Amino acid sequence: MSVVLRELESADLSAVVDLNNDAVPAVPLVDEDEMALLTAFASLAVVAVDEDDLRTPLGFLLAIDPGSEYASENYRWFAGRSQDFLYVDRIVIGSERRGTGIGRLLYGVAFEKARSDGRRLVTCEVNVRPPNPRSLGFHRSLGFQAVGEQATKGGAVHVALLAAHVGD
Repeated sequence: MSVVLRELESADLSAVVDLNNDAVPAVPLVDEDEMALLTAFASLAVVAVDEDDLRTPLGFLLAIDPGSEYASENYRWFAGRSQDFLYVDRIVIGSERRGTGIGRLLYGVAFEKARSDGRRLVTCEVNVRPPNPRSLGFHRSLGFQAVGEQATKGGAVHVALLAAHVGD
């Protein structure tokens, strides 16, 4: 199987919602309307697909530029400290495809967008309560480092706020 990346399309929303909701609690539960709104905020919305089945997303990434009206607590944390970032709101890989390199491919596009836009950082958050050690390890392997922590969702979730330098 060869994985290719393409722009997320409205026809992908149902499949992307399924991928997202299968990954709860690592990401928040959403419906199609919420996912459509998230993709509208995104300056980068890509899906990974098998080159032999270009219609079925295996994973996806949504990233948002600074200056957006996006109300996410975590996005706002970064926006309150800098305008020199690309914020990855979520990256989700289907459970049967995790560990196969799709996440690295998706992040490659995010780093390339940040670099081409002249941004210094790619930022994101990862749950520490409920714990998500696999995601923390994955992000560390890409060069992400903790730059803060905060409680979100009324204290129900505690996240590590992460940033990685884009480099040249």
